[in-house]
Parts: sequence; C-alpha cells; structure tokens
Amino acid sequence: MAIIKPFKAIRPANEYVNMVAELPYDVMNREEAKKIAKDNQYSFLHVDRAEIDLDDEINEHDEKVYLKANENLQNLIDKKILIKDKKEAFYIYREIVENKSQIGIVACVSVDDDLNGVIKKHEYTKPDKELDRTNHIKYCNANTGTILLTYKNKVEIEDIMNYYVYHMKPLYDFISEDNVIHTIWKVEKERDVNDLIKGFGKIENLYVADGHHRCAAAKNVALEKRKENTNYTGEEEFNYFTAMIAPDTNLKVMDYNRVIKDLNGLNEDEFLGKIKEKFIVKEAPNNYKPNKKGQLGMYLNKKWYIIEFGKEYIENNDVVESLDISILQKYILDEVLGIKNPRVDKRIDFIGGIRGSKEIEKRVNEDMKVGFLMYPTTIEELIDVADANKIMPAKSTWFEPKVRCGIFVHEIL
Repeated sequence: MAIIKPFKAIRPANEYVNMVAELPYDVMNREEAKKIAKDNQYSFLHVDRAEIDLDDEINEHDEKVYLKANENLQNLIDKKILIKDKKEAFYIYREIVENKSQIGIVACVSVDDDLNGVIKKHEYTKPDKELDRTNHIKYCNANTGTILLTYKNKVEIEDIMNYYVYHMKPLYDFISEDNVIHTIWKVEKERDVNDLIKGFGKIENLYVADGHHRCAAAKNVALEKRKENTNYTGEEEFNYFTAMIAPDTNLKVMDYNRVIKDLNGLNEDEFLGKIKEKFIVKEAPNNYKPNKKGQLGMYLNKKWYIIEFGKEYIENNDVVESLDISILQKYILDEVLGIKNPRVDKRIDFIGGIRGSKEIEKRVNEDMKVGFLMYPTTIEELIDVADANKIMPAKSTWFEPKVRCGIFVHEIL
C-alpha cells in the first residue's frame, strides 16, 4: 500500500510565488529557457536549467551547471525569496485552465514504494537524462521537481481536498503567464494529515504520469546515500521525494506527436504506397485533428493526410500493441522509416500536444520531412499498461496543465 509523508517545504514567499514558479525543465530547450528567465532573476529556471546563466559553449551536463544550480538555489534561500516551513505539512494543489480543473495532494512518497513496485511506471528512461537529474539532486541536496503521480480515485481523499477547497483560505492563489490559475492550500492539522496518510495507505498502487526521469533520479540518489550511510533507518529525507498525487478522474492526457528527419531513402510516392499496404490513407483538411482511437494525422510536403488503422490492429488484446502509438511505431516508424528505437534515434523528435498541429507544420516545413499527429492515449490505457508491468513506446503521453516547479523544494540532507 502507498506510503506518503508530510514534509517541510522550501517554497516561495507569498509575494514572489508567481515570479518563482516555472514549467518543468524538460518542456523547453536551452534557448527557450533563457528567453523565459531573461528578465526574471527569481525564475526557478535559474535552478532547474542553470546552464542559462553560463556561456553557451558549456555543455548542459557539465559539472559547472550543477554547481551553478546549487549556487542559485542557495541564493534564493539566502535572499528569503524561498522560505522553509518550520512544520511538516501536505499541500493541496489545484490548477485550472479553460474550465478544466486538476487537483491533487503534494506529498513526499517513498523510494521503497518505487523499489517494491507500489509505484508503477509505463515508460523507460533515457540514461543521459536520468544521469542529469541524478546529478542535479545530488549537487542541490534537494528534489527540485515535483513528479505527477496518479491513483484510482478514493472518495475519502477527494472529500478532504474538497473541504479545503470550499472552506479554507489558500496559501497561494496566482495566475501564470499561460493563463493557468494555481491555488494551493496547506494541510498541517494533525487529524487531516493522519487521515490522508490512512487514505493513501488503502491505495494499492500509484502510477507515474509525468516525471519518469525525476523519479528514477530520486531513487538513484537514495540508493547511493544508503550505501554511504549503512546505518540508515529509512526515515531520512533522502528516502523520500516530492510528488503531486492526483486522482485518475482528474487528469487530462494530450497527444504526444512525432516529426521525422527523412523518409529512409524513399520518395514521397513510395512512402505513401508503403503505408497504404496496411492502412487507409486519404487527404485531410488543414487544421485536421484525429477524433477517435485508430486514427492519426500525417503532415507531408505541406499536405495533411488521415491514416486509419483497421479493427484487427486496434482490437488487439495486448494492452501495449493495441495502442495507436504502438501501431504507428511498429508498422510505420520501424518497418517503413527504420526507426527501431525512438528513445535514441536522432532522426525523430517529439512535440507535446500543447504546441498543436501548427508546431508540426513548422518543424516539417523547416528541418523535418514528415510529422504525425496522434489521438491521445487515455489515462485508463496508461494504468492498464502499468498494471500489466509493460512499457509504452517512448513519449506516449503529455499531461496538461503541467505541475509548476519551484513551489515545493524538498531538502534531502
């Protein structure tokens, strides 16, 4: 059963929260991060992507970057931009965008739950990204990113969250630049803290929705520290890491799209012919978006196409092979385009659904050859895959709104 623990958050002073809070480090590149944080000395990107404060020729995985991250974090603490709570607490975090609400409990979860399979995953991690976040935690002595976990909804937990939403004054209430409304309540009453611990103690599994690399990195650091501290008790802070834990009924999954550098030596007619051998392909209007499972959009040479999979593909009993993203990967990306491992192949790039079809068009018109617009994987599919102890193809899910970083820092000293 799931273990959660209250913690003493290092968090923004109220008057600075909207300046500190930022999108996760991995939804933007270096130049985008630099542009966002340029005129904001308190942006948490100075911690999460500290390379923006160094010369461009310095590699983003250089030790100087992690040293700078720690320096910038300590600077925010020294200036009291970030303050440390004196008492352990949980937090209720709600995000509202376009009348859609996402709400969950921010807590520390147990590394042991990760090790023993209580926390389930649906993606592999990339070694370089995992090492990057491992180093970031080690040099900062803190979990600076909040992982998004989900669970099968429990009414008793929902009731506690609703009580705070409707009856308690929030700790923070602000609107970010992307028009997401962020509201946070602090839960420190002993009865409520204990009720949440008991409520999650009845939950068999938690599922990683967003943050596989940060989750793996937290585990790596904990295992290293256990080797260094052979008399560890399991209660030390390094045995825990921060997560927002939201019910499955509350999460919005968006499409996660692909753009490919070339057609693997084929001309356009040959490429379309190969796809037509298995699937229905027809031209689509501009701004096309798939509206059901078994359907995807393809952008090639300034034209949109609809690709439809037959029932024999989408009604497969295997929870992974029946996914649209798996069908695309196996029969088009692998068999036609020769991309066997999208986690490491340099010919493929990924575009989060929040950027829309226009970003696919932009990339294909500029530096790629073909793009694929997916119908979103569902949260139910994610849970089914994780429960079967299987793995989805890389970059199968994109969650919105994103949990902001810099609001909850967990010290692991």
